[in-house]
Amino acid sequence: MPTCHLSDTVIRNFPAPDAGQVTHWDAGMPGFGLRISQGSSKTFVVVHGVERRRFTLGKYPTISLKQARDEAKKLQAGLTLGLIERKPSPMYTDALPLFLDASALKNRARTVTDYRRLLSLHFPFGRKRLNEISRADIQAKLNRLKDTPSEQRHAFVIAKIFFNWAVREEYLDASPIMSMQAPSRAIARERVLLSSEVVEILDKASTTPWPYGPIVELLALTGQRRGEIAGLRWAWINQAERLITLPGSFTKNRRTHAFPYGDMVHSILSSLPETGEYLFPGRTALATNFNGWGKCKENFDQTLDGVEPYVLHDLRRTFSSTMAQIGTPIHVTEKLLNHVSGTISGVAAIYNRHSYLGEMRAAIAAYDLHLGELLKGR
Repeated sequence: MPTCHLSDTVIRNFPAPDAGQVTHWDAGMPGFGLRISQGSSKTFVVVHGVERRRFTLGKYPTISLKQARDEAKKLQAGLTLGLIERKPSPMYTDALPLFLDASALKNRARTVTDYRRLLSLHFPFGRKRLNEISRADIQAKLNRLKDTPSEQRHAFVIAKIFFNWAVREEYLDASPIMSMQAPSRAIARERVLLSSEVVEILDKASTTPWPYGPIVELLALTGQRRGEIAGLRWAWINQAERLITLPGSFTKNRRTHAFPYGDMVHSILSSLPETGEYLFPGRTALATNFNGWGKCKENFDQTLDGVEPYVLHDLRRTFSSTMAQIGTPIHVTEKLLNHVSGTISGVAAIYNRHSYLGEMRAAIAAYDLHLGELLKGR
């Protein structure tokens, strides 16, 4: 950790870090330092004891260096003598935005959006104080996700991150999730839907209201990930060229992904209402785009008669398998799916700049024709 003799001149000349935060500790006063954030905000802090309990004194230059040193001495003396207690544990609704603000300093926007969704949706602790949230409370919330093991594991991970942050911020003595065992990893799936199942899903999705019905249709017709379809923005769609371009900041592998679409997708997009930036906006202030997967899928699946249990990601696997069935070269399918590994990867991917856009258009046309024939026979 950087240590130096703090002075006003030194503080004014400190550069902001490229990401996150950095704390410069005062060589003349142990436990006293200045924390600088990526946005150049400068805050005096104090850490105390073997547990490294951290306290925030205030921002510079609102508080001068001399004032901060004086307050730090008083604080350390009070803590040593037991005259000062830990700062009160905040309510969950107050702590959540603080955590998200801190996360935004070192994570991508999409990651913070995922944090917000998972914590708000699966852990609605409301005005309960953090030190009142027990291991049993968290386990009860996770148990509700037992039928969606991947979502359950993601919820567990973010809960662990959140409560560890609360400990570092001195809101808790220990994390209630610390000794909990992580949910088992989901077993790798190999489910490929039958043609009859794909036909029934598409048929029912075409009569299911926006947003869920069109989302399911687009998943089956494009093979993209569910988060990528749910988060689509109108600005990413070139309807004249029938091309969707996902920016690298949005995709799972952080690579810009441009893929064409055919007549069936064009018909769906043309029928969607334009209510804002997103094709499928969220229903709450905390959600930028659609995220009501559980209840919507449950209601939708109840309308299906000839479809065995499936998850939405199975539509992506089925898309890939169908492409192989109709003779699409594997490297073209991988381009459509935005796979990093595969037949064109590593050094070959660096030097091979061919976009395969023409080949992808041909593959999508063949796929549309194949599905069209299946739908005619229903």
